[in-house]
Amino acid sequence: MRISEIFYSIQGEGQLTGVPSVFIRTSGCNLRCRWCDTKYASWDPDGEEYEIGEILSRVEAHPAAAHCVITGGEPMIAKEMPQLAAALREAGKHITIETAATLPPAGIACDLASLSPKLRNATPLEGEIAPGWIEKHEARRLQPEVIDAWLAHCDFQLKFVVSETQDIDEIEALLAQLRHPVPSHQVLLMPEGLSSSAVRSRQATLIALCKERGYRYCNRLHLELFGNTRGT
Repeated sequence: MRISEIFYSIQGEGQLTGVPSVFIRTSGCNLRCRWCDTKYASWDPDGEEYEIGEILSRVEAHPAAAHCVITGGEPMIAKEMPQLAAALREAGKHITIETAATLPPAGIACDLASLSPKLRNATPLEGEIAPGWIEKHEARRLQPEVIDAWLAHCDFQLKFVVSETQDIDEIEALLAQLRHPVPSHQVLLMPEGLSSSAVRSRQATLIALCKERGYRYCNRLHLELFGNTRGT
């Protein structure tokens, strides 16, 4: 399995913010989000090949960590992902899978699905990306049937990157398409930004939206603590 990085840090986003976790970042992605903060695992994927046993050894080097976060890139495109998740489950780890929900769970071991469907604000612009990628991204970025499959599979959070107030209309249109009920506190609004100052510039708008609609505000604590750096 091609891995971009494995590191021990604290979760910076979502329901488990602040929890010490081992992060396993796979390399490769089927989308090209224009504001992606891990382009080294998506737009220009790097990394090394690991056997599942090697990944487990890296995880077990941090015995205090009960939580593992599988992220990317898009981890669900890795063909060995079911075996890795099963091995982590066997090792007694709590498993969070961070995914754009374009590929179904297919029975994968997962305790928390951190689903981040991509809104129009993620689509790259002409001239930013190789020919053909805008069309590929648009065709793949929203898959309501796949999202429903994840919602029925395990505990979840629906995490949306918000650039402007109007994004809420697209979010609520998607929620209306889903068959599975989504409690408002499991809808997370996260400000778009690659720095703590950019995140703070959108905080007031998102907090107001959360108070108005009952959604949860999602901070990006790792940017405040470490900046936009690898291995954090």
